[in-house]
Amino acid sequence: MSDLVCDVLVIGAGPAGLAAARAAAESGQSVLVLDDNLRPGGQIWRDGPNVVLPALAHRYRQAVEAWSNLTLLNGVKIIAQCGPQKMLYEDATGSGVVDYQTLILCCGARELLLPFPGWTLPGVTGAGGLQAQIKQGLPIKGERVAIAGSGPLLLAVANSVIKAGGEVVRVAEQASATRLAAFAGGLWRWPAKLRQSFTLLNRHYRPGSFVLEAIGDERLTAIRLQTGTRVTTLACERLACGFGLVANVELAMLLGCRLCDDAVAVDDNQQTSQPKIYAAGECTGIGGSELALTEGAIAGYVATGNQQRAKGLMRQRDKWRRFADAVAQTFALDPALKALAQPQTLVCRCEDVSLSQLSGFSDWTTAKLSSRCGMGACQGKICATAARHLLGWPLPAPRIPLAPVRVETLARLNGIETDQ
Repeated sequence: MSDLVCDVLVIGAGPAGLAAARAAAESGQSVLVLDDNLRPGGQIWRDGPNVVLPALAHRYRQAVEAWSNLTLLNGVKIIAQCGPQKMLYEDATGSGVVDYQTLILCCGARELLLPFPGWTLPGVTGAGGLQAQIKQGLPIKGERVAIAGSGPLLLAVANSVIKAGGEVVRVAEQASATRLAAFAGGLWRWPAKLRQSFTLLNRHYRPGSFVLEAIGDERLTAIRLQTGTRVTTLACERLACGFGLVANVELAMLLGCRLCDDAVAVDDNQQTSQPKIYAAGECTGIGGSELALTEGAIAGYVATGNQQRAKGLMRQRDKWRRFADAVAQTFALDPALKALAQPQTLVCRCEDVSLSQLSGFSDWTTAKLSSRCGMGACQGKICATAARHLLGWPLPAPRIPLAPVRVETLARLNGIETDQ
């Protein structure tokens, strides 16, 4: 890859990133978007065989393609900050440095996966992970699928399973029926969400329910569920679990941006605590695609000096932030879920580190001194958030490289640091 120069660098091509790039491009400044997926759209607008994307996704893709001053590069990983307003990146062909003036972070979010007995069995995946695999063509026709955890994503995943020919045997939502009823009663304030809710109804949906254990020898064969005070066993070939989302903040932390509630803190203009660095979408707090699109547009306009256009979107942003707050309150995790993991339950599945091996430590760093927790392939992206939920640990400080890279890229990074 060659080195690149741009006025505005956007990291991430999900809804927030596409909206930010589109808005920034209107200024005439050069805009570069880097994304690690092979196609733009993020997780919510992921491509795949037989996937029918919404019209809105096509409109945004077409919009960013229409601007001659906007370049979108997919399959690109950000590796490190390598100087003031410089980023080292890598793709399938090599590495390069991008020199920018203004940065907009639209890094999205990932699933929160909480350990419980049997969660490492083949057949157990993240809820969003299963949905992504289905979109990529995973055959599940005729398979019995249980979906468990918390949040609106569970029903969306159930819908994807049904469309792919799978049999949904249970959607276990940990939130109580009382909270769900209050949430449903307030959906009239967001008519589009109310209409969407009717398309996702599932007769196997159970509130106040969660998985106690995944059962199987070499592969998942059943799950034990608790619903209220009742415990039942349910046969299934797949279990998709998701306990909400966590913001991807590693790059923001590396850049020194302040966090608030484990997300990137921004002001009314989507500016972070660092000058000329903006952030939008799920990395600033979980809020859904509508909020991400609005925040992204505001960030793109403000970053390129169009404050007036940005101000016109702030009321719309407030509307979707209220929806995000309602979702967060409704699907807040029951503290009882912390008791699911037993002493022998693996927390760091990459390095086979159990809960009992971590319970005596107060933070990530000291735990690493006696175990390899967080030192595997995912570099703590799964177990760090799990340990934060279970043990109250602070988030670990990010280290470079931010992703696994080639030896040649490491050599280049070392050369850049030596020159400085």
